[in-house]
Amino acid sequence: MDIRKPTGNELAAILELSVQALFDGTIGRARPTEEKVRQLVEPLLAKGGYYLIATEEDRLMGWVLLGTSRDQFTDVPFGFIYELYVIEEYRGRGISKQLMERAIEQLKEAGLPEVRLSVFVENHAVGLYRKLGFTERSVTMSMPLK
Repeated sequence: MDIRKPTGNELAAILELSVQALFDGTIGRARPTEEKVRQLVEPLLAKGGYYLIATEEDRLMGWVLLGTSRDQFTDVPFGFIYELYVIEEYRGRGISKQLMERAIEQLKEAGLPEVRLSVFVENHAVGLYRKLGFTERSVTMSMPLK
């Protein structure tokens, strides 16, 4: 398996598949359009964020979108994992773990003191994130008003 930045054609494929990725990542709470995906992703890419993809024999298997942000209170920069996705037919092979490890390594090499991510509590990836050393930093709570 190769982990690297995508080519232009691979980036286009990621953006097309990101509709499903966001649906899965929100545990089915949102079904974004391709336009919404572009509205979310293009600003991240414009400010230096980038994808790392996992491929095997030129087959796209999954990706991680990473970049930097700044703490809203201290203004200290940190790395951020915006998206992690493995195409369904390739799940169960440890690809998510390898993508995350490479992303963390690159953020560390960039001199960032911390990496953060957001995840729905019901998302099965929570277990992976904990195994990698992530802990809860803040909790967002909600209450339906209907």
